[in-house]
Amino acid sequence: MKAGIHPDYKQITVTCTCGNTFETRSTIGQDLQVEVCSNCHPFYTGKQKIVDTGGRVDKFRKKYATAAPAAPAKPAAPAKT
Repeated sequence: MKAGIHPDYKQITVTCTCGNTFETRSTIGQDLQVEVCSNCHPFYTGKQKIVDTGGRVDKFRKKYATAAPAAPAKPAAPAKT
């Protein structure tokens, strides 16, 4: 690596609004405040909720929850001769 062209890579502390803190390295050079981290993000915690607007999710679930049983086929009419 060439000397003098790379920024300083310093140790910083990241603090989440949930109270979780961890240390990492960054070129930002100062501590960082974040709103969501892997400790409290719904995707990682398994508490992800489906936002239902206007009943769309319920409508979808009702439509595709149970497939309608196939209607019995009508017997073919006898061929006229």
